[in-house]
Formats: sequence, structure tokens, C-alpha cells
Amino acid sequence: MNDSPSAKDSATTKPNPSSTARPEDEKLPFRLQLVYGLQHILTMYAGAVAPALVIGAAAGLANDPAAIGILVSGALLVAGIATLLQTIGHRRVGAQMPIVVACSFVPVSAITALAAGENGENLPVAFGASITAGLFALLLTPFFGQLIRFFPPIVTGTIITVIGLSLMPVAARWIMDGATVVREDGSAAPAAPLAHLALAGFTLAVILVCSRVLPGIWGRLSVLLGLVAGVLVSLPFGMADFSRVGEADLVFDPTSVFYFGLPRFEVTAIITMCIIMLVVLTEGASHIIAVGEITGTKVDAKRISAGLRADVSGSIIGPIFSATPTSSFAQNIGLLALTGIRSRFVVATGAGILLVLGLFPVLGGVMAAIPTPVLGGAGLVLFGSVAASGIKTLAKVDFTKNLNLVLVAAAFGVAIIPLAYPTFYAFLPTSVEMVVHSGIIGAAVVAIVLNVCFNVLGRARGGGAPEEIDSEEIGTAGPGEAKYTSHADAAYQERPEEPRG
Repeated sequence: MNDSPSAKDSATTKPNPSSTARPEDEKLPFRLQLVYGLQHILTMYAGAVAPALVIGAAAGLANDPAAIGILVSGALLVAGIATLLQTIGHRRVGAQMPIVVACSFVPVSAITALAAGENGENLPVAFGASITAGLFALLLTPFFGQLIRFFPPIVTGTIITVIGLSLMPVAARWIMDGATVVREDGSAAPAAPLAHLALAGFTLAVILVCSRVLPGIWGRLSVLLGLVAGVLVSLPFGMADFSRVGEADLVFDPTSVFYFGLPRFEVTAIITMCIIMLVVLTEGASHIIAVGEITGTKVDAKRISAGLRADVSGSIIGPIFSATPTSSFAQNIGLLALTGIRSRFVVATGAGILLVLGLFPVLGGVMAAIPTPVLGGAGLVLFGSVAASGIKTLAKVDFTKNLNLVLVAAAFGVAIIPLAYPTFYAFLPTSVEMVVHSGIIGAAVVAIVLNVCFNVLGRARGGGAPEEIDSEEIGTAGPGEAKYTSHADAAYQERPEEPRG
């Protein structure tokens, strides 16, 4: 990315005088908000609609374009509503940060099991469980907001890095696009055809070249330019199919609310979804902290709680539009790190685009025609940017004469196991497997516990927040507010060396 003053000046405008206290409150001209917002939506669109397609197929709707269209439109509408709540906020709902919220992949496996059947007959069971689990999660948000005290740089840096690494298989699956290779023994294994590799590589190359040579706004739009270039190149080879765009409905039908029937509430389904919502809340808290670290803004307990309320809002209102539980999207965190555009109003504009796509399904059909290898090529650099941001945070940590290196090593090890071997925990009960299968959750638990053992109970220097920093630098913070801000970190690093006995 071009970091020269001229480039930055041409990509942004003078901040609004009333909103200079926080970097995410900067307002750009509407034309810039529109193109940057579109870039966010192109980045997350495939992930936002994929759960609807998978669940629709499991519910026996694969051959019913109208029903699948309802699921996709509902997912986009709820994503737009939840993202607006997250970015603009109202009282205690929404972190007012540049975070995209959409249908989560976490509950997909459970919902497909609950919804299995013909013609969507069991979808109301999944929707009933979603509503109840969303209300359950809403009650837990104050508790999860207090987690900020357990996230010094040693923990946040580890988790942010793991988030980036955990997303890499997503980019790989996009590039493969369901292709397989037949081995000598007759078995089939996922693989990326040469054409897919070439298209993904071309998209990635365009993004890198644009980031390096283009000035100002054009350099910051490198991901969007790469996606457009990838689509244009794919057209002559028939890899982008726009022929079925006309099959989608032109306008969303308001009478399609509760399209599959009123929610049904079954105890087993509700318990399963409540367990899953614990995972959604934990990942959501990690994402909010990661965005705070990347954008350089303060994150406290109150803000995490407000952000989580926006995250779970989709679980409560989603079933009205036949949508599944929502959570914040990690892939857009990579876009924040890559472009340096931190304005929440950019993402709010993207939320408006989501609403338009949901209200006009035919437009969503155009977006869906983008070849997934193109998205995969962009995903490599986006997800890598998340991991790089975590490494940048870890650079603040002192790794000498303490056990911080062991902490990071153990957390990375636990996180990589389910990525390397997805069936590693298959012998565990299903409800437990859903939790431990997330490398992000495993890394978070290990990092938090070891940080308490090594740096709080043991008072080792370099990882946790020392008491003198808590009292002197952020003594005015309210209960549960951030214990280790960038300001406190700078003060800690610059303080005189203590005499050694």
C-alpha cells in the first residue's frame, strides 16, 4: 500500500470536527464511502450467502429456486440490518465500529442436522432454536463484555494471528470450488485445477501490483480492482456464469416473511443452539478486540457487550426473514488492516448495499456469479493481513526471561490441530466437538489461562498489564474497562528500568 502523505491525503478527507476523538468516526465523501463499502461487500458476499445455500440443500430445497432465493435474500437483509446496528448503534446495541455482521458458519452443521428433510419442513425447528438461543446469548453479553480484562497484547496478538490462519482454509476452498482429483486407488480428494490456480493467482497479482504502484484511493481499492479484473478475465473461459441471473425475483416479496411457517420450539434443538451461541459470543468478542487493535481505538467492556448484542440480533430477528444466526465476519477485518480505512460509516454504507441486494434478489444473483477462485485469490492476502496484524501486536510483547514464548507456542499448537486434521475431535460428544473444533476458541482459552498463570499469578513481566500501569495510566477507567490500552503499553515500554537486586 502506498503510505506517502499524498496518497493518504487523496484517499481521505479532513475529519469531521465533531468526530475526531475516535478514528472510526471519520467521515469520507459519499462516493468514497460507496466504493469502499462495495469492496467490503464483495469480500464477504460468498461467505454471507453460503450458509443459506448449504442449509437449503439439507432441507430438501436444492431444486426449488424460489425457496433458495428466499433464504439468500433473507440472509442479505438480516446482514444489512445487523451491520447497521453494529456500525451506527443505538444506545447499548452496536459497538459503533467498522464490523460486518452476517450469517455465521459456526451453527451451520447443527442447523443442517435440525433442518434435514423435504421441502423445508423442519426449518421452523431450526428457526425456533435460533430465536431462543439468541435471547439466551443476549442475556450473557454483559458477562462476555468483562472478558476485556483478560486480553492484554500477548493474548490479543495470539488470537488475531490465529483468526487469520484459521481463515486460510476458506480461501483454499474458494479456489478449489468443489473440484476433486481421482487418486490411483480410486478415491477422490479435493484439489485446485490449474485454471482455478491461474485465476486466483492472477487476482492476487493484480491486488499486489495495485497496492504497490497505484496512488491514493486507487491503491486502497486494490482488492476491488483485483476482483473486477478476475471476473473480466474469467468471462472468456466461461468461469463466470451470469446466465441464471434472470431466474431470480426482481423484488423481495414482503409476504414471504415466515415463508416456511412459524417457528417451532423443541428442547433438544434449543439446547444445541445455546451451546453454539457460546462459541459465537466468544469469537465475536475476539473479533471486536481485533478490530480495536487494528483501528487503534479503545475497546472496553461496555463496547464489547454492545457489539455482541448487535452480533446476536440476527439470531432473534433472522427467522422472520428465514435467516440463520449471525456473527461478525473475520474476513473484513483483513480488509481493514490492508486498506487502513477505519471509518465505520464506510461499513454502514456497505450495510446499505446489503439491504439493496436483499430487496432486489436479481442484483444478488449478479454478485453470486463471481467465480469463487477470484474470491480465493483475494482471500489469501486479506486473511494473511489479519495474521500479520496479530504478529504486529505480538511485537509489543516482551519475550525475554518469561514464559510468553511458551504461551504463544501452546496456543498456536492447539489452534492448528483442527485446521490440519478436521476430524481430530470426532470421538468427542457432538456438542463438545462443535466447541473445540474452533481453533480460535482453543487458542483463546489456552492464551487466557496461561497468561493468568504466567503473568498474573506469577507476575512475570512482558505479557500482562502491571498494576502500576492500571492505576497510573488508566486509573479513571470505569469497572471492567480496558486494562491495557496502547497508551498504557507505551508508558510501560518507556518507563525506567527497575534496579536489579
